[in-house]
Amino acid sequence: MTPRPLIVSIALVSLLAATAVPARADILLTPFLGVTFGADTPTRQFTYGFSAAVLSQGMIGLEFDAALTPNFFDSDSATFADGNVSTAMLNLMISSSAQGAPLRPYVSAGAGVLHSRATSVGNVFELNDNQLGLDVGVGAIAKLAGTTGLRGDIRYFRSLQDANGGDGIDLDLGNLDFWRATLGLSFRF
Repeated sequence: MTPRPLIVSIALVSLLAATAVPARADILLTPFLGVTFGADTPTRQFTYGFSAAVLSQGMIGLEFDAALTPNFFDSDSATFADGNVSTAMLNLMISSSAQGAPLRPYVSAGAGVLHSRATSVGNVFELNDNQLGLDVGVGAIAKLAGTTGLRGDIRYFRSLQDANGGDGIDLDLGNLDFWRATLGLSFRF
């Protein structure tokens, strides 16, 4: 990762972390399974990860979301022998304000790192790349029993790049983008 995207990432994380979260909040830990599809995904691919979120009694929350998609570049292709994409995102969440409601819908958006790794057939070349990325999504958390819930969402991920490559930062949409749908069991603390 070049220093410029790293500086932008740190600035965005600091801005999101500065958002005040009231003393009374739900802490949600959610391991999840899902699929990536569309855009740069050659075929639907299995993905897994976890989310740690703090949702206030009001409408605002913060979330850290990390996932790994093995075989993202489709190991059956004639170009890639192996490859995966991992994501680590810090998101701002806006949800319904009813903490105890049976269903709590939300929207999320944030920034973080998209890491791509791929090896070509015959080891002709290797890709090992970190890029600044964005994600946006919608989902809902359904209360099951006690402190357990079921969480599902769909998100769109897109990489960013420095368009001018010279002095200053001129961010533009990058080449890597895909959709991800997940379902997980949420544990509230």
